[in-house]
Amino acid sequence: QVQLVESGGGLVQPGDSLRLSCTTSGRPSSNYGMGWFRQAPGREREFVSVISRQGFNLYYANSAKGRFTISRDNAKNTVYLQMNSLKPEDTAVYYCVATSDSLTSLRRRQNANTYDYWGQGAQVTVSS
Repeated sequence: QVQLVESGGGLVQPGDSLRLSCTTSGRPSSNYGMGWFRQAPGREREFVSVISRQGFNLYYANSAKGRFTISRDNAKNTVYLQMNSLKPEDTAVYYCVATSDSLTSLRRRQNANTYDYWGQGAQVTVSS
């Protein structure tokens, strides 16, 4: 079993930045592709970003490209999501996820069912 714990959420103003962290326990994070989903009120969970096991391959949703950066530090069993130029529509609960999948399929990368483990979620609110 793998446990995922997110941190770093909060309330920020439009245009601000925020960094989410997710630390794994139970098994080395290097065994898994790690990523982020989010869910806004009244909406389905949506893919945000994912990074391959050694960090060589990064993938982003169109809504995140150019503003968000995913990274990982396997020595710390931690994955990060740096979010810049935040918009009110980024308001959501952000979930850290882990998968054993190869991440070579776009369809599978963006499908929540691909991910074996989920964190409890971190609230991000962007409001003036």
